[in-house]
Amino acid sequence: MRSGSSVEVRIPSELGFEKVAMSTASSMAALMGFSHDRIEDLKTAVAEACINAIEHGNHLDSSLNVGVVLSTTDDELEVRVIDDGAGMDHAPAAPDIDRKMLGEEDTRGMGMFLIQALVDEAEWHKGPPGKSFVRLVIRLDRAKDKEKE
Repeated sequence: MRSGSSVEVRIPSELGFEKVAMSTASSMAALMGFSHDRIEDLKTAVAEACINAIEHGNHLDSSLNVGVVLSTTDDELEVRVIDDGAGMDHAPAAPDIDRKMLGEEDTRGMGMFLIQALVDEAEWHKGPPGKSFVRLVIRLDRAKDKEKE
């Protein structure tokens, strides 16, 4: 795949359509040479970002879309998940996993923590409706990714 390739997908704000974005990200990562494990991490992060955009950004309003823009360089894949909501102006605080596991805290809210753990960079950008997005970056480490194949 040549550096500088870009693909855009627009999905309706309906749960289940995150699988379309997940599949597209998986295909691009495979073309770039990412290992199976890294592709699985990417798929989970993209799906979670899309679900957040569908549920929290667009409030499950199926008349609104979620945009997913995937862009490549020689050694990284950037994914932007764009919704029509107001977005967050900072990265989420790390959840108290112990309290969640003990049932002392709601188990929801783990998605953004999970996203941060699965990709090399995760940023939340707040903007006016249609301009809020999550930016995910996953880097290709050719030596490590070849070892895992």
